[in-house]
Amino acid sequence: MINGLGSKPNRRFISFGNRSYVITQSLKKMRGEDRQAALNPKQFRRLGSDKFIDISTLDESDPDIYETIFYKEVPVVNGNMDETVIVTYSPKYRAYQKRIRQQQISRAIKMIEQPGRKRRGKNQNDPARFIKTTNVTNDGEIAGKKVCELDLDKIRDEEKYDGFYAVITNLEDDISGILKINRQRWEIEENFRIMKTDFEARPVYVRREDRIKAHFLTCYISLLVYRLLEKKMRNNYACNEILSTLRSMQVTLLSKESGYIPSYKRTGLTDDLHKAFGFHTDYEFISKSAMRSIIKNTKTGKAKK
Repeated sequence: MINGLGSKPNRRFISFGNRSYVITQSLKKMRGEDRQAALNPKQFRRLGSDKFIDISTLDESDPDIYETIFYKEVPVVNGNMDETVIVTYSPKYRAYQKRIRQQQISRAIKMIEQPGRKRRGKNQNDPARFIKTTNVTNDGEIAGKKVCELDLDKIRDEEKYDGFYAVITNLEDDISGILKINRQRWEIEENFRIMKTDFEARPVYVRREDRIKAHFLTCYISLLVYRLLEKKMRNNYACNEILSTLRSMQVTLLSKESGYIPSYKRTGLTDDLHKAFGFHTDYEFISKSAMRSIIKNTKTGKAKK
């Protein structure tokens, strides 16, 4: 039985007739010695340079470093198949994975605090994987009570892979050509994740073709607007953080003659949103005339771009 498109039998079949492939390689499923070599921070390089770099010494706050993809080649031999694993490291990808995991840890904490809460189907991204259950004992006997807590060892184990991405190939091509094939793949995967989860692109509860097209067009436009907003926020926040904050930013009308007060909690994210767009709704009191000016400026494009 062949397990997965990138399985060894599939790769062997693809290679017949001098055909080539570039397939995603799971670092967790590599042999121990190969995985150790892949995750070793030394002997990485930048594209176009022969100088080896220790990625553990990088200043990832430097914008140039943050946007750079570093790589190393790890030759592997599988029987009579000569292959190379191309391991890439991206500080930007690392920050993305860290944000996603932190959201999952937060959900895991809520699951611990609310044990009766309904759970979704279990999958590899289920926050429950960060929860370990221990049987409480009394004088060496199991008392029948279970205690749930965060599995810190599991969290630390996943952190080891942050920023790394790998492909396996039999191409004997210039490394830039191989990296070009794989470039921004994780960002494409993230777009689909955002579309499916945050924008609820699927499942679709419409039948007519024009309505289906309208639904997906709305989702794609939303994704474009979100990506532009994300750049304004300097990629400092995860998608669900931005969306949940925007949805919570409500104001309350005190009276028809007076004005508005914010009915949301001020945070660093709300401050950054106001700074990015050049107006404020977080004052203690906003007169009706000030609010009309804010709305007018956003419609005419006079708000900060």
